[in-house]
Amino acid sequence: MNADREQSLPAPDGAAAAPGALPHTRAWSTTDLSLIATFAAVIAVGSLVAVPVSGVPVPVTLQTFAVLLAGAVLGARRGSLAVLLYLAVGLAGLPIFAQGFGGPAVIGRASAGYLLAFPAAAWLIGAVAERSARRGWGVRTGSLVVGGVVASLVVYAVGVPVMAARTAMSLGEAVTFNNLFVPFDAVKLGLAVLVATSVHRAFPDLLPRR
Repeated sequence: MNADREQSLPAPDGAAAAPGALPHTRAWSTTDLSLIATFAAVIAVGSLVAVPVSGVPVPVTLQTFAVLLAGAVLGARRGSLAVLLYLAVGLAGLPIFAQGFGGPAVIGRASAGYLLAFPAAAWLIGAVAERSARRGWGVRTGSLVVGGVVASLVVYAVGVPVMAARTAMSLGEAVTFNNLFVPFDAVKLGLAVLVATSVHRAFPDLLPRR
């Protein structure tokens, strides 16, 4: 009985872990939190780069690039948490949304649907990144592109109806306006995939194993 109790006690700092003991995870938890906070800040910076488009109530920003990059680099869980942290800080009042907006009133703006869909987009491309992490470069890159396209379609599926509702335009008009963003989003997706694959090449153990 005493031997069993002694084996269940945590090993002192610097001591080797007993066979079969759970790995020490404190350092990984700290790293995870740092990565989540860092990418939330990256999304905030990307949001401040906003280019208005004539006649469209939603500007072109680097938000989508940063959101897809967070998921592709960090994986599903940490990537979506980075986006949620960004949204929480912005909704709390910090002006880190596009065009310097912040606070809960943003939910009433035309871009609200896009914002609300960002966590799901990061999770989707992150899940694809995790599943393809141990594959060859070509398969991994192609998988990220497909995952990014699906994630972008999810953003459109939520963002377009909300934009139509907030601006009193028809759904068809909102789709037409949204299509103006597609070429920009394609470029941003390509850049996110390029950066993510480069990061994974330099840090192959960054993504969680599946």
